Amino acid sequence: MQRSMLFVAVTSALSAAIIVSDVQASSHREAPSITRSPTVDATDFYIFNSYETGREGYVTLIANYIPLQDAYGGPNYFAMDPSAVYSIHIDNDGDAMPNMSFNFRFKNSLANEGAGVELPIGPEGNQRMVAVPLKNVGGISSGSSAALNFIENYTVELTSGSSSNMLMPGDGAMHFTKPYDFVGTKTFTSATEYQAYADQYVYDVTMPGCETSARIFVGQRKDPFVVNLGETFDLVNYVPVEGDSAPGAGDGGGFPGGITQSSANDDLRDKNVTSLAVEVPASCITGSGNGVVGAWTTASLPQARILNPNATFERPEVAGGALVQVSRLSNPLVNELVIGLADKDKFNSSKPSADGQFADYVTHPSLPALLNILFRDAVNSTLGTDIQDLAPSNFPRLDLVNAFLTGVAGVNQLATVTPSEMLRLNTAIPAKPAAMQSPFGVAGNDLAGFPNGRRPGDDVVDIALRVVMGALCHDIPVNGIPTNLGYCMPEDAPVGNVPFTDGAPLNASMLNSEFPYLLTPLAGSPN
Repeated sequence: MQRSMLFVAVTSALSAAIIVSDVQASSHREAPSITRSPTVDATDFYIFNSYETGREGYVTLIANYIPLQDAYGGPNYFAMDPSAVYSIHIDNDGDAMPNMSFNFRFKNSLANEGAGVELPIGPEGNQRMVAVPLKNVGGISSGSSAALNFIENYTVELTSGSSSNMLMPGDGAMHFTKPYDFVGTKTFTSATEYQAYADQYVYDVTMPGCETSARIFVGQRKDPFVVNLGETFDLVNYVPVEGDSAPGAGDGGGFPGGITQSSANDDLRDKNVTSLAVEVPASCITGSGNGVVGAWTTASLPQARILNPNATFERPEVAGGALVQVSRLSNPLVNELVIGLADKDKFNSSKPSADGQFADYVTHPSLPALLNILFRDAVNSTLGTDIQDLAPSNFPRLDLVNAFLTGVAGVNQLATVTPSEMLRLNTAIPAKPAAMQSPFGVAGNDLAGFPNGRRPGDDVVDIALRVVMGALCHDIPVNGIPTNLGYCMPEDAPVGNVPFTDGAPLNASMLNSEFPYLLTPLAGSPN
């Protein structure tokens, strides 16, 4: 990659500029309205060239929903909303509009043809058949789901242009099945048995006009995101600089007084999530473009939901009217820490093609100024400096516009550039095996990683903390050579070369290396 390839024309970007993902983290409970509807709250979105052995030429997309799942959250656990439409969108021509969408719709049913499991209660001659209160009444395994009282199925509609096709499982069924959540080891015996059970619901799917089949999986997974969530939102209640290198060297090789890397700093280490995962041949999604695609996920609900005053399992409400988008996610944590509070719900309902309305949030972001107020003294004390303003001073923030809004020329920029908030992936850049991946992606001299798409093992929190504080004003490795990209200069970002971190480590070794890549969910029992 040559330096000249990294420059992007920004005149049009500034006139139509949108929000940039200054801080890339997770999107749990990111806007006031969506906190009331957790079943349609997107938490993370990933798109990357598949790195499972033998799956070269495939692209994996994963949309995670229902945040902060406690594994023991029974008795109803974490079903998807049957009134919602969950979508994964792909733009391959650069107009910030979907050329292809995978639309997931869910349906819940009870066993025994809708009556549910019933038990005979009472003495002979005065018995009543009474429905049980639990979603399962016995053990479940890869060989038998007969004890399951609650079944969750779904359909997948593929829309492309004006065409619409229902994707079907290879077994001839009319719908797909979502495996039951991992309620515990008495129900499923062990994590190994649960994974064998869930693996049955990885489907090979024929896509219209595509010579090679795709794969689909929907089900509960261990939340792959890693973040020091509680202390970060407690006004950054730690020194966000890589610690160690005396005293007590761990050794992060950073600064005494900084935060030491530890899995104990990950507040999501005991949380599950629900994943919608699709693996598709790259050739079937790139269209006639340059091999780069943009992608995002949305969830939509009917405009009217009227509660049934005499609610039943089949009909707790009546829903109707046009679908309204209530959740949107591509680059993560955009809505939490970039969009102003007054516009968070608006962002969730907006489309990438209309992102010009959020221009000020990227060209003049408030987050760096807020971070300067919150941790200036602690950072100065740790670094042994006396910098009065840690925030970058280059306005407008062309470094952020070029890095996240338009994609980078020669890396992940579509042939036509429409400034918009999407994850962009160059399908022609080969995937790297897990053992060779840098958790810092492009900034770690790994072009196959973030922000060229996003892999589950990319430490986007640390990357983003550094980028928002001006890392791109300093030299970064380009093919191993320290290079200034020309967006801004070191003097514009006095702490742009500081190893900022939340102290919660993440890398590819912490995930699986085969579809759907995310780990087996945590068991609800034993605690």
